[in-house]
Amino acid sequence: MPELLASQWENYLTGFPEAHLLQTKAWGDLKAAFGWKAAYIITPETNAYQGQLGAQILFRQLPLGLTIAYIGKGPVGSETALADPACLDLFWREVDSLCRKQRAVFLKQEPDLFEAVAGSGNKPGDIQLAPPTGFRSSPQTIQPTRTLVVDLNGDEEQVLGRMKQKTRYNIRLASKKGVQVHPSTDLDTFHRLMRITGERDVFGVHSRDYYQRAYELFHPRGDCILLLADYQGQSLSALMAFARGRRAWYFYGASGNAHRERMPAYLLQWEAMRWARERGCLSYDLWGVPDFDESYLEAHFSERSQGLWGVYRFKRGFGGRLMRAVGPWDRVYNPALYALYRWRFRNRALD
Repeated sequence: MPELLASQWENYLTGFPEAHLLQTKAWGDLKAAFGWKAAYIITPETNAYQGQLGAQILFRQLPLGLTIAYIGKGPVGSETALADPACLDLFWREVDSLCRKQRAVFLKQEPDLFEAVAGSGNKPGDIQLAPPTGFRSSPQTIQPTRTLVVDLNGDEEQVLGRMKQKTRYNIRLASKKGVQVHPSTDLDTFHRLMRITGERDVFGVHSRDYYQRAYELFHPRGDCILLLADYQGQSLSALMAFARGRRAWYFYGASGNAHRERMPAYLLQWEAMRWARERGCLSYDLWGVPDFDESYLEAHFSERSQGLWGVYRFKRGFGGRLMRAVGPWDRVYNPALYALYRWRFRNRALD
């Protein structure tokens, strides 16, 4: 099957309004501006299969003309097609052909699925925790493995009622203490706060151009908002949230060092959730906490602060359900170079 045009992929996605944001052309355009190349495939429409499957595949260049390939939160198709072995086999054969054409050492897949847990809404047996045929488990992730997903169903008081009492208190305290949250286009302030947060909490920060490009791609579509929390004209915290279909995601957030006692980040998150609800979203993904089960997280969050532990201490109060993503899985095309790559980048995440 020939590669699809980006416009053809966008047309295909109109039939899947709940497909993940990372499978959109806009996300591919964002990553293409920073070292990746986006390609698109869709299986043929034929009576031999139970529907079609498609994916946006990102390729990142390596030395000597080699690449690595990545399917983030895909493939995209109906539940019937995703469960049809024949359709899946055809899909992966098409993926293999394209990856070999692009000289991929391996393909990494992170499906748009969570592991089945009690009350998660996942159907028992729908999710295969072991890698499917042709894949192997990978320790190297691109997206966060574990997250907290806030239920936005019900009215605002019901959403607030599912939060911890201290978080509700901090949201209201911020308002009483004069913190004001408003939409903004001020990417300079956002990036300045991101740098402060990165230095304080020791994590990597994208360039200002990266956030600017993300905003330019998604905001005109109504799928992104940049919110700033101010006090007496000083910007204290900021976040960039995204939405598609009935889901919203908190991808990027920052806070300065001034007036933290006024709890601006709590009010900021609440206003982002209100924005998501106005768009018709039913969930708000807080996007990343330490990869441990809930009992371990709850037993140790008060004594640990490194990495995502401080993030978990903050996010846990919003009443989200702890969820763990399926995968990541690697499909290897060059075993020797894959082993070398794994050794060389064993302590680094792809970006």
